[in-house]
Amino acid sequence: MKVLSGTSNIKLSKGIAKILKLKLVNSNIRRFADNEIYIEINENIRGNSIFVIQSTSNPANDNLMELLLCIDALRRSSAKSITAVIPYFGYARQDRKVAPRTSISAKLVSNLITNAGANRILTVDLHAGQIQGFFDIPVDNLFATPIFARHIKKNMNTNNIVCVSPDVGGVERARDLGRRLNVGLAIIDKRRAAPGKSEVMNIVGNVKNKSCIIVDDIIDSGGTIVNCAKALAEKGAKEVFVYITHAVLSNDAINKINKSLIKKLFITDTIDCSEKIKKSNKIGVISIASTMAEALKRISNSTSVSSLFK
Repeated sequence: MKVLSGTSNIKLSKGIAKILKLKLVNSNIRRFADNEIYIEINENIRGNSIFVIQSTSNPANDNLMELLLCIDALRRSSAKSITAVIPYFGYARQDRKVAPRTSISAKLVSNLITNAGANRILTVDLHAGQIQGFFDIPVDNLFATPIFARHIKKNMNTNNIVCVSPDVGGVERARDLGRRLNVGLAIIDKRRAAPGKSEVMNIVGNVKNKSCIIVDDIIDSGGTIVNCAKALAEKGAKEVFVYITHAVLSNDAINKINKSLIKKLFITDTIDCSEKIKKSNKIGVISIASTMAEALKRISNSTSVSSLFK
């Protein structure tokens, strides 16, 4: 078992390798003057099971291409098996046709990774679970909810908490967190009365005088979560905390969060945004390295990964 790191999230890769008491594979990943990517493996990996860690976060296309080239280099170096460890799976939100003549990008990306030579995929909180079916190789989808539950139990009084789903699609995630904390559930139902009219947020469930915990898989521009926090406050919520797996944090998301009614936003390190979040004292990071390291160990030993989340 060996671990190779791409350049998208070296900090997480080093954390995983440290827990596993391994050194990262010696490699040379660099860009030519025209920005083409060059990959070279500088040690013998013949007959080894290799885990290549690379999030396909922004810049998504560069990081995806780097992942494909890493897999190809490993395959051509006679690796026994190659597991693509993709903490954040980019293009996951493009999992179906939303108009007559559009691509299903998540399916194309799945094909590219498989055809490059990956034998297995390990990822975290896929935006749409059905993407697992886009691959013809095994996929292990890890969940951040147990990590969030442990963090909340350790740092908060759970007697007056309610878990909140920011939309109908995230109910299962919020319900799972609520079950682990033994607390209630609320749902934010967003709808427009008519085209061009402002979006109305209806709260399903009791949030008055409650500490609300919004849980979701991705925060991108931050608009939805900020508006959800405002809607909860208007319904009498005592305070609002947010737990998000993937912190894309594009454009002026940090500024929106700083000005919002969110008391604290907790994110995982599936995406390296350590430089971005220096601008905010409202954002905390919960590392997912130990969970991912345990998953890598179990895959290597051919033992159950799903039992991690019971």
